[in-house]
Amino acid sequence: MNTHVVPHHFDSADQAYQASKLGIWLFLVTEVLLFGGLFVAYIMYRAMYPEMFHEASKLLSRPMGAINTIVLICSSFTMAMAVSATQRNDSNRANQYLIVTLFCAAVFLIIKYFEYSHKFHEGLLPGMYFTFEGLNHPKAPLFFSLYFMMTGLHGIHVLCGMGLILWMLIRSNRGEFSSQYFTPMENTGIYWHLVDLIWIYLFPLMYLIG
Repeated sequence: MNTHVVPHHFDSADQAYQASKLGIWLFLVTEVLLFGGLFVAYIMYRAMYPEMFHEASKLLSRPMGAINTIVLICSSFTMAMAVSATQRNDSNRANQYLIVTLFCAAVFLIIKYFEYSHKFHEGLLPGMYFTFEGLNHPKAPLFFSLYFMMTGLHGIHVLCGMGLILWMLIRSNRGEFSSQYFTPMENTGIYWHLVDLIWIYLFPLMYLIG
């Protein structure tokens, strides 16, 4: 097991830990502000065109959205268990949980791929690319502009999270983490929980408003 060296610009390991925690929470605040602006735009347009949003939401696949919600909740649990196992010096169990978390994230993106493919095929696209003839409201493309922007941005965050989790898996397999040093693993878990939380808000707003 490798021994973690405290960076020279910190007085102690505890100071380094507290600085790292502050950094991740400040970063998450910016993420909340980013998605918060999109949520505000959604709420405003939803109030302006309630009937259109009601009809457009029916064109989304609720079963796929529900499955993805369950998958992400499970991945959040396994990520938390990976952090817990690391804190108990059980790197083998932590690696197993990280692999399951990566698998769940991949399942989420695969389901989203099929969902997007169906939208492309039907012409349920944003802006001037909207060609679907089953919804005649002139502002219908607006709903799908918000849909692709918000779920697409979330999907990018899932990809980034997968990269971080893979990095944690590699480092954990090298024996870089222990009960004495698990800050990167914990911070990655916090980020992944935010990704999960954002989807928990997106799912009812997009899929269940009808």
